[in-house]
Amino acid sequence: MIPALSTRNRRRLKITSARWQRRAIFLLGGVVVGGAAVALAALADQAQIAFALLLSKSRYAALVVTPLGFALSVFLTNRFFPNSQGSGIPQAIAARHLTDQAARGSLVSIRIAIGKIILTLFGLLCGASVGREGPTVQVGASIMFALGRFSPRRQPGLILAGAAAGVAAAFNTPLAGIVFGIEEMSRAFETRTSSLIIAAVIAAGLTSIALMGNYAYFGSSPMALRNGIDWLAIPVCGVVGGLMGGLFSRILITMARGLPNGLGRAIKRHSLAFALLCGLAVAVCGLISGDTIYGTGYAQVKAALENGAPLPADFGILKFLATTFAAISGIPGGIFSPSLAVGAGLGANVASLFHGAPLPAIMLLGMVSYFAGVVQAPITAFVIVTEMTDNHAMVVPLMAAALIAHASSRVICEEGVYHALAKGFIERAEPPRDRT
Repeated sequence: MIPALSTRNRRRLKITSARWQRRAIFLLGGVVVGGAAVALAALADQAQIAFALLLSKSRYAALVVTPLGFALSVFLTNRFFPNSQGSGIPQAIAARHLTDQAARGSLVSIRIAIGKIILTLFGLLCGASVGREGPTVQVGASIMFALGRFSPRRQPGLILAGAAAGVAAAFNTPLAGIVFGIEEMSRAFETRTSSLIIAAVIAAGLTSIALMGNYAYFGSSPMALRNGIDWLAIPVCGVVGGLMGGLFSRILITMARGLPNGLGRAIKRHSLAFALLCGLAVAVCGLISGDTIYGTGYAQVKAALENGAPLPADFGILKFLATTFAAISGIPGGIFSPSLAVGAGLGANVASLFHGAPLPAIMLLGMVSYFAGVVQAPITAFVIVTEMTDNHAMVVPLMAAALIAHASSRVICEEGVYHALAKGFIERAEPPRDRT
């Protein structure tokens, strides 16, 4: 009896030890992801300040710096850091679905994470209309992949946790990080890994708070809709934001898959020249906008929400164009923050139809509507905007606008942009023998 009991105890001890090792990996990964997110955020701010300093010397310098910067970024991406282009979220999604270790490693690795950080910062330094949050997701997934490389069976859960922790730390939105992981990354609730994902998000969030303090990304916006007329802005913003978000996604998906004609082949063959033209288009948008559409758009939106000052009438459409050109150019950079900025601009346009309505409240409706239209993840959209603005009075209007925008977006684009792009990465990363 004693030997049998001893064997059982040893088995239990082994199982318990393995469980604590898994938990330690998730917690350690969350801390590292949180630190990486904070570092990327601080460096991104400095890159945008440096570009603004350049424009203060000569705003026409963008006509040279931005196009050449786009071309150089695409060259470095293709030559040294393949699969680091774009947002990075599709690569993380694709890596979760792959089973081959080498294929996963081609999408999420420390090498790609380093390239992603460098080239995202370089894009912001050149005035690209990109964000840092999508890249933080790929960086987080890459860190977790590296920590779990000796346990391939756990890697899908680790990649998911790294992505969720990246969103949580980048925006200081822990709840949105969890919802993003469930709704967008996995499209399912995984009971076995849910607690570990939450642990990673908590670790990343606490690391971010320890380094940067507890803050609301866009500050506190207590504004709410008032009378019945104001509430009519919900369906208007939902439809306008959803359609525009769907159009943006449709353009990105079409360009990623390649135009089915000679133009598509020419773009693929002359990728550097195409990137240069996209950079020139961004610079032209910047000049027309009075230098307001470069970078993430964070500063402009935060000032408008806090001060109630309207954004320029053409801010939304010019930011939409600049973000589209940056996204299709092939440079690394996210669409999270720029999408929220586009939505804020569209919301400001809608607010002009409702005289006397609180501008910040309708801007929030525009932000959640456009973002939900782009990613087609309505729960993530309203949760993240609520947490980023610390405005719980707008929860119900934001939920309604997100649902309307999701339905409107599907009229133009049947699938969310991240999962549609992920399919392309899966097809290219899988070994030929594994393809169906």
